[in-house]
Amino acid sequence: MGAAARPPYLEGAYLVPEKVGSFEEHPFCLPWVRDFDLTLSAAVTFVIGENGSGKTTLVEALAVLAGLPASGGSRNERGANHGPKGDSPLAHALRPRFRKRPRDTYFFRGEFSAHFASLLDSRRSDPFFNGDPYARYGGGSLHSRSHGEGFLDVMVNRIGNGLYFLDEPEAALSPQRQLSLARVLYDRAHRSGSQFVIATHSPILMTYPDAELLQFEPAGGLRRVRLEDTEHYSITRAVLQNAEAFWRHLRE
Repeated sequence: MGAAARPPYLEGAYLVPEKVGSFEEHPFCLPWVRDFDLTLSAAVTFVIGENGSGKTTLVEALAVLAGLPASGGSRNERGANHGPKGDSPLAHALRPRFRKRPRDTYFFRGEFSAHFASLLDSRRSDPFFNGDPYARYGGGSLHSRSHGEGFLDVMVNRIGNGLYFLDEPEAALSPQRQLSLARVLYDRAHRSGSQFVIATHSPILMTYPDAELLQFEPAGGLRRVRLEDTEHYSITRAVLQNAEAFWRHLRE
């Protein structure tokens, strides 16, 4: 492990069963919730798994435990109602383990990025922001940039020294821009001492050195895995190495 291996802020979280009304209801019906007890062991953690496995549910809950809004943003956005996600039911049944509380924290939620961009625009006449709500987001309206440019600008300019949660940050990024994001993660974790918890499908981001990869298992639970043991890696590698055979299989 490298110098950035130890998580500086959030060490994990665990379920308090008495806080669960019913394990038949979502998200408590997800197979990993009932025995949930998570210990983080790295400054950069990737949460991976199939669609519907609960990646976003988990990252959202951890972000809310850190005092952030479920729809994404910073502590300034609590109560802003800028996205369709008002709360995290799971967070109310979890208890966090903090080594220490960060001074800065932020939740990047890709699926609600347009809502966040509109929220910033609505603050242009708010005296609290001195007429410049974009100061920490690239200097201008996120709506004035492409989807991918807006994604990267938020992460480059907003992420500093603290605890950050990212939900599928690669969704609008080209492979080249994913590499740019990987460089931002490395710079902030190693130079600034920041911590990241990231839900992703990107094999490019998963190559991050010394990162912890937590994979949701079909039968339930989270398992630490190597990059080479993930389906993301094996499928991507197989397709790129022999695309003709892959498409022959699909057609048949």
